[in-house]
Amino acid sequence: MSQCVPWQIKELEVMKKYPQLLYYKGSLDLLSRPKLSIVGTRRPNPYTRAFTLELSKKLSNAGMVIVSGAAAGVDTLAHQGAGTNNTIAVLPSGINIRYPKANENLIESIEMHGLTLSQFEPDFMARAWSFVVRNEIVVALGDALIVTEADIGSGSMRSVEFALEMGKQIYVLPHRIRESEGTHNLLNQGKAIAIEEIDSFVAYITKSALNTMNDTPFLAYCRTMPTYEEMIARFPSKIFEAELAGIIEVRNGRVVVA
Repeated sequence: MSQCVPWQIKELEVMKKYPQLLYYKGSLDLLSRPKLSIVGTRRPNPYTRAFTLELSKKLSNAGMVIVSGAAAGVDTLAHQGAGTNNTIAVLPSGINIRYPKANENLIESIEMHGLTLSQFEPDFMARAWSFVVRNEIVVALGDALIVTEADIGSGSMRSVEFALEMGKQIYVLPHRIRESEGTHNLLNQGKAIAIEEIDSFVAYITKSALNTMNDTPFLAYCRTMPTYEEMIARFPSKIFEAELAGIIEVRNGRVVVA
């Protein structure tokens, strides 16, 4: 049985428009834990398959919740590696529709042991535009975005655009030349960081996420990317000091944690 989320999810406040309704099946407790979003191609090569599984499994074992979109390919591997009790699947369809059909058993297991979310009416059938809407929620929920393989112009690169707009750090797997050209471009443009060694990355990102969970109210509010005027109104005595110390930055009129 589907239910509506009974409270605001602070991570979603970075979205252009907060969803009017959110439906869910499973455990909302996962929303209060540190989360990472993993996305990528529906047709991963063997290298991507192996490392997406390893990465999501090790991140899950280190206490991170993995967020993805339940699609074929990288999304499926991310959910499987994390274990269905430690993952959040954001659906492009209504919460009662287990889409894609090939992942019906996986989605059912996540409903029972993890968490599925949808902002669409429960029986809504996925449309081309609803995948983009789904992607924005996937990105917003994570403390950072990991793209394990993506071609130029793909849906995963639209997720990257959301991450850049939200001020999220982006991580990618290093690929050979002419493979995963979308993530190659991100590295060349300095918009992403390569995961060179998985164990070191897991240790680093886990520590960073725990620091985020222990934020002061000031830093926690900064992570919602409020406008500069909103910060002045709420924390007039702290914002100037934090800006001078390099703790926060102002980008396009919004405050972000540096």
